Amino acid sequence: MPALDPSRRKNSTPKRREVTPARPVKTERVPEKKPAVKRPGPRGWRGRARGEASVIQPVDEWRGTTVQVCGMHPFSVGTGTPMIGVPLGLQLFTGATVCADPISWFQDAGLISNPSVFVLGLPGLGKSTLVRRMAAGGAGLGNLPLVLGDLKPDYVDMIRALGGQVITLGRGRGHLNILDPGEATAAAERLRLAGKEKERQMVLADAHGRRQTMVSALLTILRKEPPSAREESIIDRALKVLDDRNEGIPVLGDLLRVIQEAPAEVRAVALDRGDDERYKRITEELEASLISLTTGGRLGEIFSHHTDVPMRRDLPVVYDVSSIDDSDTDMQAAILLACWSAGFGTVNIANALADAGLEPRRHYLVVLDELWRALRAGQGMVDRVDALTRLNRQRGVGLAMISHTMSDLLALPTESDRMKARGFVERSGMVIAGGLPGAEMPMLTSAVPLSRAEQELLTSWQDPGAWDTGAGREAEPPGRGKFLIKVGGHPGIPVKVELIETERAINDTNKLWHAQESFPEPDESNPVIGLVSTTHDTQVESIISEEEGAA
Repeated sequence: MPALDPSRRKNSTPKRREVTPARPVKTERVPEKKPAVKRPGPRGWRGRARGEASVIQPVDEWRGTTVQVCGMHPFSVGTGTPMIGVPLGLQLFTGATVCADPISWFQDAGLISNPSVFVLGLPGLGKSTLVRRMAAGGAGLGNLPLVLGDLKPDYVDMIRALGGQVITLGRGRGHLNILDPGEATAAAERLRLAGKEKERQMVLADAHGRRQTMVSALLTILRKEPPSAREESIIDRALKVLDDRNEGIPVLGDLLRVIQEAPAEVRAVALDRGDDERYKRITEELEASLISLTTGGRLGEIFSHHTDVPMRRDLPVVYDVSSIDDSDTDMQAAILLACWSAGFGTVNIANALADAGLEPRRHYLVVLDELWRALRAGQGMVDRVDALTRLNRQRGVGLAMISHTMSDLLALPTESDRMKARGFVERSGMVIAGGLPGAEMPMLTSAVPLSRAEQELLTSWQDPGAWDTGAGREAEPPGRGKFLIKVGGHPGIPVKVELIETERAINDTNKLWHAQESFPEPDESNPVIGLVSTTHDTQVESIISEEEGAA
């Protein structure tokens, strides 16, 4: 072993290494778990008898312009759909509930200036269903529906379900006396006892004017031209003589008899100059027309007998005139005018008694379905509807008019009638459109402003349903139950009408197509059925024998 160098001996001691003290290990203390605190949910304590709320009170909403609330984005939202009126269905894109009817939007919400609605759309897309929803819901709000001439019928089941009055008219099915003042006489007596002499005179004058107008209207339909001014004066004076002489309710036969008896009051307006022969010549054509109305001429005897069922003013009412054939346009025109006259006469009496404080105020929704058929039914129909659309606000009634397309309204014979018919749409407080062809858009936009997107939406609803090969039947059309509600130049509200189960029975307009009765089983006791059955069996056996022989 070699010796160590003494000079290096003092450095031979190894250096001591400094040991860094170990850091103390921090032990994390796990917090003790506290028992979970049960808290109520947004609807309260869940469970039976714990006070859970079924409805949450909505937060307060404030309305403002985009300038005022622009700094609050994204907490500002667009205006929701109206919630005043009859619930129609859900907004097509947002799913919000849409409520609308002409009376509520006019009276309660102030959204329209005229309590009327015009509904357009192709057949089978639910126009009548929409109006039935408005009428039935309006009845629950206190607005009585009046269907003054149901030509299909589409409203009989609804009115019957509401506990209303169904009045059937037609050849051999009922009578409506156009000279019947209705409840005007009884109402005038109540007004007299209440000291309302001015109101009494107004009720009687209105009843007299309606009767004179109806006689002139029937003569116009019968002759295809209106009566002369002299004939109208004779009718007016004869009705006054009839009221003074006749006890009870007169009929057309009584009016004819007064004109034939030639009283002095009637001869004075006939200007016969005291000549009996001249009087007969003047009244001959008028007498012949009244004879035709009272003895079953072209218009039958519907208007020449006493009214079978008087109309009530405190119930929903429908005049069922569906038995009249569509080809009998003269009868349709006459009976529609008579129903309108009776209906609005009843409304005027109700308003007069309400003004005098003798009865509560009632509001009515008058439904004019299949308007195009009514307008084409005869001369004077357009003027009559034109008067209704202008005075419904003053009469205290809402008006619902239904037609297929604008072309139906513009297909009238004269330019004057076409312009008046177009005014029906223009003056309506709200227009509701369903599926329509593209050719209708120029005519519709001339009366109601529609954006390009709204036009495309309406035309997309016109297509028929696709053939469902799985079910073996045609699927529901894409536009059934879908409508666009337009008020002036405001953006339209697209809505989807959904029926509840209770409504389906009264909205089924295809009852005659649901079930087809099978032929009865062969019965030897019935010679006709036995003969048909035997003949059919013999033919089948002969065909089978021929096929077997050929094989």
